[in-house]
Amino acid sequence: MAGNEHEVNRSAKSGRFVKESTAKRQPETTTTETVGGGEDRGDREVNRSAKTGKFVTDTTADLHSSTTETQKL
Repeated sequence: MAGNEHEVNRSAKSGRFVKESTAKRQPETTTTETVGGGEDRGDREVNRSAKTGKFVTDTTADLHSSTTETQKL
């Protein structure tokens, strides 16, 4: 992975972010996604709630930065 790319783990059932230790214990119910990326590749940014896994607006991400994850797709 290059630049600011990193992996996040998400529950396949709820869509919520989970810790790496949870993903290792329960690989059948979690998915690992690579997020980050570069402007040079034309990636676009999306924001997700860390609690629900749902997409949120830029305004919501700004207001609740500690509970949102910005991903480049």
